[in-house]
Amino acid sequence: MAEHAPRRDQPRLRPAPLLFEPAEAASDPEHFFDLESIDDPRLLLERATELTLAFRAAADRAAEFQAMAAAQLADPRRFDRLTTADIAERAEWTEDYARRMVEFGRDLLRGGEGRGFADPV
Repeated sequence: MAEHAPRRDQPRLRPAPLLFEPAEAASDPEHFFDLESIDDPRLLLERATELTLAFRAAADRAAEFQAMAAAQLADPRRFDRLTTADIAERAEWTEDYARRMVEFGRDLLRGGEGRGFADPV
């Protein structure tokens, strides 16, 4: 997968606010953040782009939290630590991916955002 997060010299993107939809609107498969009701293609492109960037930023941030959690669960100082195979099973990853996420998480926990998030696949 392509690299998702900004490099160190680029500011972290703040996601656009996601507007939460009422349950009845969310249950309609054709309804998606009211995009279907926008007739002006310029406005549609603008709002769809905002949502795309927001979802990417949210996914990148969630992946960072996954990595930190994986690193904490694999910490050898924990009496209840998990193996990378256990972490992979819980997160539905391959063991190799879990190993990479543990390393990435350790880097994040040490305060090194240096590499930025690149999907370790």
